[in-house]
Formats: sequence, structure tokens, C-alpha cells
Amino acid sequence: MVQNTFSLTDLRFVHRVVVGNDNPEVQPNEEKYQEQMAYLNRCLNDYPKGKIIGQEKNFYLLNIGEHQVVMQYIVYHVGFERKPAWIK
Repeated sequence: MVQNTFSLTDLRFVHRVVVGNDNPEVQPNEEKYQEQMAYLNRCLNDYPKGKIIGQEKNFYLLNIGEHQVVMQYIVYHVGFERKPAWIK
């Protein structure tokens, strides 16, 4: 059984993928979240496969009338051995 080892020195390109609503001025949209998750899955499964090397967990508070709403999002840092052609 061959085991592939993962080393940060092999990474040449890091891509930042946002999942969630990172703009408090825009209403959240479930369709947008599904597209973001599909894009993250493409980064992790298409050739060349990426690896998650870091996460940022962010949130902000919105006051809407008397109510306080917490909006949150996660930023994944995906590392690749080379830049995929399908990333702009």
C-alpha cells in the first residue's frame, strides 16, 4: 500500500474560497451558498486536487430594528501543487 504524504513545500498556489455571506449589505441567498459549496468541492476534487491548508471563521452583527442578527462565513485556503487552468 502506497501512502502519499502531504508537504506544504509542494504547494505553489493558494486559492481563497469564501462560503457564506461576506457582505452585510446583501441579503443571504441559499442558491449562492450552494454555488459556493459546489466551487469548494470542485477545488478539492477536480484535477489538480487541492488540500485545505487553513480556515478563517468570521462573523458580524447586524441590528435590524430591535433584533440583533449574527451573520457568519468561513474562508477556506486551498493549496495546489500548481494553479488549475479553470481558476481565473
